[in-house]
Amino acid sequence: MGAEALPNDLEAPLVLGLQPAGLMDYVAPVDWSLLDRLPGDRGGSIPVQKDELEHILKEVKTHILESPGLPPPLKTMAGGSVANTIRGLSVGFGVSTGIIGAFGDDDEGQSFLSNMGFSGVNISRLRKKKGSTAQCVCLVDASGNRTMRPCLSSAVKIQADELTKEDFVGSKWLVLRYAILNLEVIQSAIQIAKQQGLSVSLDLASFEMVRNYRSELLQLLESGNIDLCFANEDEATELLRGGQDVDPEAALAFMGRHCRWAVVTLASKGCIAKHGKEVVRVPAIGETKAIDATGAGDLFASGFLYGLIKGLSLEECCKVGSCSGGSVIRALGGEVTPENWQWMYKQLQMKDLPFPEIRN
Repeated sequence: MGAEALPNDLEAPLVLGLQPAGLMDYVAPVDWSLLDRLPGDRGGSIPVQKDELEHILKEVKTHILESPGLPPPLKTMAGGSVANTIRGLSVGFGVSTGIIGAFGDDDEGQSFLSNMGFSGVNISRLRKKKGSTAQCVCLVDASGNRTMRPCLSSAVKIQADELTKEDFVGSKWLVLRYAILNLEVIQSAIQIAKQQGLSVSLDLASFEMVRNYRSELLQLLESGNIDLCFANEDEATELLRGGQDVDPEAALAFMGRHCRWAVVTLASKGCIAKHGKEVVRVPAIGETKAIDATGAGDLFASGFLYGLIKGLSLEECCKVGSCSGGSVIRALGGEVTPENWQWMYKQLQMKDLPFPEIRN
């Protein structure tokens, strides 16, 4: 499959994200009656085929029209955990970022490219390929929990042998999301990144991914090549396989044995983090009802990485992450609105934490 690289006319970004497949999100508010009709666990992320995706989208549109209490229709934006994190770093924190991956020669691919470029992300490492761009339906219930159904199998994506040293040279951080379908390209990216002196951040993606492909994940962590690991409480539970009563601190300790920094996010209870022998617990910041939890962990990672880049303490990194994660749950989708960035800046100011110049 042919690939067309975009011109590389910008200096190396400080933070690179590897998202093998460009992705467009369709975000919609729904109630449990629709979620109960879908296969898989509520709150999880199960890949679907294109015909299934189209069926779900049709069901969602009908559901919204027949549910007067729900806000109107689908919200569309560039998506994917890595895209959310590096877009947040760029827009909200002014950090130079870039993205490595591929997008299709379709309308969705052009939309993904435009959204990321407009957000200030260096898109020169994206390859354009003949074929379709990945899509994902994000269904949000009244409690703000999201159920995701991504369509990835038929989408174009970058391959391991397409990665080059030039993609990584000059950057300092590589941001990854664990996915078994992308394991080969993830391993290749880590190898090149380490050769070029980059630190590597890994998000555990979803409890289903950890549950189904735990042995491969353990090998990745035990390689010693992951510098920073993020997990939410459900993912941490699956990682240790100790049942529902697994202590998040035990999962944190396990992650911390293999990574320089380890973080377990605990939703409304805040987070716990470990660096060396230091362990901190930080409560959630900002009282707000979650409209949509989509991207909460991704934007937490944005803030935490910003803290590391700025040389903040572990506790301060967690506080910035908490503010950043809290900013995205105040509206639908994994992209923070300008109003909610302003909310985050005020929270940082109240906590006497560093932040970039407030943007209008």
